[in-house]
Amino acid sequence: MESAATKFTFLPLKDKKFPSIDGKENQDNLLKWSMKGRMKAQMFCFDQVFQPYEKDQFVRDFLKDVNVINNLNILTDSGRWTSVGIPLTPVSADVVPCSVLAMTLFDRLYSNNIVREGGAICKCLDEFYGDFTISDELRKILLDEDSDNYDIYSDADRDEFLFRLFKHMCLGGQVCQFEDNIQSYLDITKQIYKDLISVQKNSETKELNIISSVYKITAGTDSGLVYPSDTEHEQTFSYFIVDPLKRHVTVFYHRFGASAFDS
Repeated sequence: MESAATKFTFLPLKDKKFPSIDGKENQDNLLKWSMKGRMKAQMFCFDQVFQPYEKDQFVRDFLKDVNVINNLNILTDSGRWTSVGIPLTPVSADVVPCSVLAMTLFDRLYSNNIVREGGAICKCLDEFYGDFTISDELRKILLDEDSDNYDIYSDADRDEFLFRLFKHMCLGGQVCQFEDNIQSYLDITKQIYKDLISVQKNSETKELNIISSVYKITAGTDSGLVYPSDTEHEQTFSYFIVDPLKRHVTVFYHRFGASAFDS
């Protein structure tokens, strides 16, 4: 039987800011996309050596640590930020591939009549997919597996953390006002990615390598799912990004819904 002993302990870094999320530059767009006030990044430090094979214990220890319980934020049904307040048990801690170092992943959008030269997103007749209205070719390839161009991105491409961030930004919140030009989505995706992941230069090859490990987390109690919400949604998420050298873990959180700023 696996030991229940705690290995990892955590402290919140309350003064840590993330310019892409907290800074002034992107607030207007986050407001348009119905994500302002519903998205947050927080950083915690830990003192122990982390290896990726320990991710399950790491997440378990994190979600029961008193410093996490009292400081990890969650958005309530009423749109108020509060701490989780209780120990949680991981329901899933899924590894998210994180290996892409360039935005060239999105160059293929400029073919197949998805995005025109200059960045204009090609429109299409409205379709409905769950909570989303598909009114352009970009959202169609992000959501509709039956679309003609869906396979320009493989499952492996779509699983990458960079692609996930891009998709989250494009889909937005409950009353999202979609962009007509792709550039704003690309810019904020790049900025958030740079804020969240850590890279290291190989001393021999001089190439940059991503050293962060990324996990998508859901957690709860015996009564059911609690975190990141008690209701599952494609746009409700919490990612843990672990920097093993600096011994930091960053929590990137969003809960789908209508922002208080939307009313």
